[in-house]
Amino acid sequence: MTAPQPPVTDDAPHEEPLPHYPFSTDGDRLAPELAELRGRCPVARVSTNSGGEAWLVTGYQLTQHVLRDRSFARSVLGEADSPTQDAQILAPELLDAMNHLQKAGLRDEVLRALGRNQPELPADWVAEVTREGLDAMVREGSPGDLQRHFAEWVAAQCMCRLLGLPFADREWLARRADMDLTMVTYTPEELARNWEEIRVYMQEHMDGRRPGEPRGLADRLADLNAEQEGLTGRQLSNIVSVLFVSGYEDFASFLGVAAVNLLQKPEVMSAVRARPETMPQCVEELLRYSVVLGNAIPRYVTKDTELGSASLSEGDLVLLSLDAVNFDPAAFTDPESFDPDRSPNPHLRFGYGRHHCPGAHLVRRQSETAFRVLLDRLPGIRLAVPAAEVPWHPNRMAIMASGIPVTW
Repeated sequence: MTAPQPPVTDDAPHEEPLPHYPFSTDGDRLAPELAELRGRCPVARVSTNSGGEAWLVTGYQLTQHVLRDRSFARSVLGEADSPTQDAQILAPELLDAMNHLQKAGLRDEVLRALGRNQPELPADWVAEVTREGLDAMVREGSPGDLQRHFAEWVAAQCMCRLLGLPFADREWLARRADMDLTMVTYTPEELARNWEEIRVYMQEHMDGRRPGEPRGLADRLADLNAEQEGLTGRQLSNIVSVLFVSGYEDFASFLGVAAVNLLQKPEVMSAVRARPETMPQCVEELLRYSVVLGNAIPRYVTKDTELGSASLSEGDLVLLSLDAVNFDPAAFTDPESFDPDRSPNPHLRFGYGRHHCPGAHLVRRQSETAFRVLLDRLPGIRLAVPAAEVPWHPNRMAIMASGIPVTW
């Protein structure tokens, strides 16, 4: 009779699974995991929605380094075999629009439209459309939805007018923009089909222009491109689609999250209402304080390099969490506190150095106007539910409230 054998065991060490990023797509607070990683391991290995791996950067100085060092690039991410954090990129120009516009001689036209003056978006017009949205909310009665009548309304008005698109198409466009920036939920085939609908819409819009009589930026780009032939029709319609989708989603996201933050600070609202000239500083602090990135800013390692204590290899994907960075105590005194008088306020909401978001002036200027109107038009406005009960769309790349219940 043989003696019983001991159970077979695997004595090899088991690796802990990598933390899965993103940790949250709610805008009520910074995900605790981001703060924990920033303190313990500001360059951390994570798994992504695409099933791959990446380096997540949560430290302020390290993020500045990535954004200024040419060892890290964005354009390579558009290549078919490059790692991604979410769905596969359908065309290189979708992640590298400004470089494609520059090579085609069209970049300056976009920068003029988005620059400090923004001729298509005069302050009086922005103020009037903001009032129209709020008046519609008041007519529907309390509680109202500030996300729909303020954040999404103002963002859609601005982007449609900027590009010269019919505002009557805003709901069709917004639904497709929402789907494009939703992570995990849809199959690659569904996302590709959705994007093609947006692209074809932009192509047909530009094809229907009257040369020399532009309705907005999209027509002006089409007229210039017809002269220079720097981009194919597909490339240009892809880029115009990017301008709308990113512009609308990022602006609507910020206005909504910032409104939720501001409505929790009645003393700040009263102070700014009394001194409206301080609104620009308040908006700067809202830009730092508001958690708006559901995913992260991607960069690609072009050669083996060191980042902090981590050794990165050529081909690695690097993800920059600008939300986490803007709460780094190494860069900001008492970062958890909302301080509209914070000065200096070197937040990285719009990137850094040569990687600076071209839409920064639009968001700053139009947010200042929209929030001034909000505080003047509805001096008693407040959240109709506790802030923790504000609902958020799941899995959005640009964090978005699904509704902001308010009363006045």
